[in-house]
Amino acid sequence: MNRIGYFFLYLALIVVAMFQILPLIWLFIFSLKDNREIFAGSPFSLPSEFRWENYAKVWDGGIGVYFFNSVWITIIAIILTVLFASMATFAITRMKWKLSGLVLGLFMVGLMIPIHSALIPLYSMFMSVNMIDNPWSIVLTYTAYNLPITMMILLGFYYTLPKEVEEAAIIDGCSIHRMFFRIILPMTTPVMATTVVINMIYNWNEFVFVNTFISSEKYKTLTVGIQNFIGQYMTDWGAIGATLIISVLPIIVAFIFFSNKVVEGISSSAVKG
Repeated sequence: MNRIGYFFLYLALIVVAMFQILPLIWLFIFSLKDNREIFAGSPFSLPSEFRWENYAKVWDGGIGVYFFNSVWITIIAIILTVLFASMATFAITRMKWKLSGLVLGLFMVGLMIPIHSALIPLYSMFMSVNMIDNPWSIVLTYTAYNLPITMMILLGFYYTLPKEVEEAAIIDGCSIHRMFFRIILPMTTPVMATTVVINMIYNWNEFVFVNTFISSEKYKTLTVGIQNFIGQYMTDWGAIGATLIISVLPIIVAFIFFSNKVVEGISSSAVKG
């Protein structure tokens, strides 16, 4: 492709990027206005005074509790999902045993099950073990439902790992557990970054499970708790905008820091053999 072709390609990509970023810029400006400026002024005009108190208002109003719950539930669910998926993928792809194909097939069947089709059975199960209104029910649900897609992403990368590394480790007297945690797991960092971002996006934005299993305000996450603020600040649209900015900011920051790893992981896992 010549220089003119690259010029038009990058120009088109810049235009697309601007259309994608524009709603975020608008929402940020929206969050710094009061009701008069929102309804009387231009949608994209800068506020006459940057009202950072909108953020302080919603944070002091309790959104910090929902934010903290979203953070720790998301982090723990990601750690468990990536760890269990890595262990299962290692056992299926790098170890020889008769039922490995069947076990892999059972995990992949999970991709065909609609996420919320098991809502009622899960509710009954958690009710029987007194885990309703318990945040660990959310952690376990996220972990189980994200295992298939996480394993599918990891599979292609694990197949490309050289067996010579494992053979050398075994010759040196390395146990299977130590080889996995000290050698294999660090080698899969690029593809693990991809799975971390994908899991984070789902866990952070999930609504139905939290809304069904959790009733106490102290355990709710941002996606559910934000409803309370929309009702509480129904006439304060700037505060509502600040709440929305707080809810999307962690996803944006995570994607910015992990974007290169995501592309590298996807490219690596797409090559087999």
